[in-house]
Amino acid sequence: MVAASFLAGFDGKNAKKIYLRDRRNHASPNSAQTEAVMAGALGVQLAGNAYYFGKLYEKPTIGDSVRPIEREDIPRSNRLLYVTAGLGLLIFALARFAVLGLILA
Repeated sequence: MVAASFLAGFDGKNAKKIYLRDRRNHASPNSAQTEAVMAGALGVQLAGNAYYFGKLYEKPTIGDSVRPIEREDIPRSNRLLYVTAGLGLLIFALARFAVLGLILA
């Protein structure tokens, strides 16, 4: 996803920095991984405090508030998602063809 950030025209350097720093700032062991890359790539702050059933739960934030979140971040995040999926597909397809080439050789 960090590599896809560069390919999609986002701040890949910041995506890597925030990923390394904030990837464990979430109760779920998986959620913060991609959330940190997304926050860094877009330059926004995600997560943080939340209310559940009227009770405040204090949670760490992910990313830096370089700029406020805006509506256009939804299609931006979708673009990063699609580039990430395409890059993953390409990498695994190349790996499959490499393995098949070794088997057939």
